[in-house]
Amino acid sequence: MIEILEAIVLGALFGFALQKAGLTRYDRIVGVYRLRDFTVMQFMLSALVVAATLNQAFAALGVALAPPTPPTFVLANVVGGLVFGVGMASAGYCPGTIVAEAGEGRLDAWVAGLAGMIVGAIAFGLLQPWLMPKLTRTLAFGRVGLASLAGTSPWLTLLVFAELVALVLYLIARAGRAARAPREAGPPDGRARA
Repeated sequence: MIEILEAIVLGALFGFALQKAGLTRYDRIVGVYRLRDFTVMQFMLSALVVAATLNQAFAALGVALAPPTPPTFVLANVVGGLVFGVGMASAGYCPGTIVAEAGEGRLDAWVAGLAGMIVGAIAFGLLQPWLMPKLTRTLAFGRVGLASLAGTSPWLTLLVFAELVALVLYLIARAGRAARAPREAGPPDGRARA
């Protein structure tokens, strides 16, 4: 029962954070695919660094077990990523934001998004016994992570990942400032905007 309550509380906190960050808006999700709005990417990259750091710290302190590393099946991951990406781009929602939007009472999230998720889950459930053996036969690497592949400490791998994320966030912020600068400067002839 405690595990169910923990999942509900963490899910509610994550949904609250999504809503407060404005990530439940359709235009934010579509903006990622149009390379115009990187708020979702900034939020998710920040969440990944925080979660990875807390997971590693809790495991090191013995407070929690390290999450198990799932097996790596490259072909299955590529096919799954394509299906996920096409579904997210066409619906304009990701699985987390669609549930948050449905909670806000948005009809499009209920009809298009949740219905699509249910149909997709049923289709996957029916196809899985036939499809997964074919996708997991080739390019299977077992339970490997970046730290084990590189032969380094998990903390060093996490540090490098956090630095890469910080660089990406810096570049996104810099590109955003550069894109706003011409609009804030006004028209080229020097007249004030109306």
